[in-house]
Amino acid sequence: MLTWLQRDNLSFPPLEKAMRDPNGLLAAGGDLSADRLIQAYRHGCFPWFQEGQPILWWSPDPRTVLLPDELHVSRSLGKLLRQQRYQVTFDKDFAAVIQACAAPRAYADGTWITDSMQAAYVQLHQRGLAHSVEVWDADVLVGGLYGLAMGQLFFGESMFSRADNASKVGFATLVAHLKAWGFVLIDCQMPTQHLQSLGARSIPRSTFADYLRQHLDLTNCADWLPRRV
Repeated sequence: MLTWLQRDNLSFPPLEKAMRDPNGLLAAGGDLSADRLIQAYRHGCFPWFQEGQPILWWSPDPRTVLLPDELHVSRSLGKLLRQQRYQVTFDKDFAAVIQACAAPRAYADGTWITDSMQAAYVQLHQRGLAHSVEVWDADVLVGGLYGLAMGQLFFGESMFSRADNASKVGFATLVAHLKAWGFVLIDCQMPTQHLQSLGARSIPRSTFADYLRQHLDLTNCADWLPRRV
C-alpha cells in the first residue's frame, strides 16, 4: 500500500517498502519544502511527478550512479574539451539552468520540473545545497545541469543541451571537480542512454543506501563560488 505523507511529518517510509511496479514508488503527498527535500535526499528518495499529479517520491532499485573514477570520456568528447569551444561556470545562473531544464522537449509530453519544483530548488540553492553548471558559447547559455551536493555525494537532477555535446562538456567538467573535491559518487537516479555513455551504471538500492550512511555526513573541499572553471 502506498504511503501518503502528512505536511507536519517529514519522515519517509523505509526504502524497502518502495513498490516494484512502478519501480521505486515509495510515497505520495507532503510538500516541497526545503526541509522535506533535504530529508528526502538524506533518506535516499527524490520527487518526480507531472503537472496535475500529487507529489510522488521515488527510490528505484537498482539505482543509477556514476563513480568519479569511472567517467567515460569518448575521443570526440575529449577533443571537444581540449578545444575549449565552450566555457563552463558553476553557480553563475542557477535560475536560468533550471528554467532551461524545465523547457518542453520533443521526446516528452510536459515537464516534471513544475513551477513549484523550480521554486523549491531555488530555495535549496539559496541555502547553499543546490548548485548549477552552466555551459556557454561566448555569452549564450547552451547547456547545463543542476543538483544537490551533500557530504561527499552529488545528487544530479536534470541537464539540458542546446548545442552539440554541451551537456556532456558540463557534466565531464563537474565530475572532474567533484573528484578533486573528495566526492565519491554522483547519483543519476534512473538510467538513460546519455548517462550510460558517460560511464553511469546501476547498483543495488541497498548499496546506494550504504553510500548514504557512510558519506552524507563527511566533509568535502568543494568551492562553488560563481566563476569560470
